[in-house]
Amino acid sequence: MSLRERIQADITAAMRSGEALRRDTLRMAESALYNAEKRDRRDYSDDEVAGVLAREVKTRRESVEAFRKGGREDLAAKEEAEIGILAGYLPDQLSEAEIAALVEEAIASTGATSPREMGKVMGWLSPKTKGRADGRLLSQAVTKALANRAAATGPAEGSAANPGVG
Repeated sequence: MSLRERIQADITAAMRSGEALRRDTLRMAESALYNAEKRDRRDYSDDEVAGVLAREVKTRRESVEAFRKGGREDLAAKEEAEIGILAGYLPDQLSEAEIAALVEEAIASTGATSPREMGKVMGWLSPKTKGRADGRLLSQAVTKALANRAAATGPAEGSAANPGVG
């Protein structure tokens, strides 16, 4: 059973059991999938469906932050419940330790030594973590690792901190 078929079956089950939040959340996800497929004029694979669901989760996380800043805890709680429902259809998320290991592997593979080379590292990491890690967490881990590496190696040759060399 494809991911799309599973969502359809779960919408039907939620309708029969009277789970309004689950039904409405899955209908919104189904609508987002339909619109994306219509825009691209083709059916999506399970990986692409998971990508759409990940975008829906990201949107809801941003909404939670906005609602909390606005003092609307009731709406933030509803969005978090929707995140929980959608997360059940996504691949398991990577742990912080797994992310750290992948970041180190990416830095070693790309030969990056400074924060300026973050794009190279993220380009290597993105396909390996797609849908399994939040981009913001990944970006923070790469920035931290590259900053630590740059600090450990000291100032670059020919820099203002080390004139006359290079």
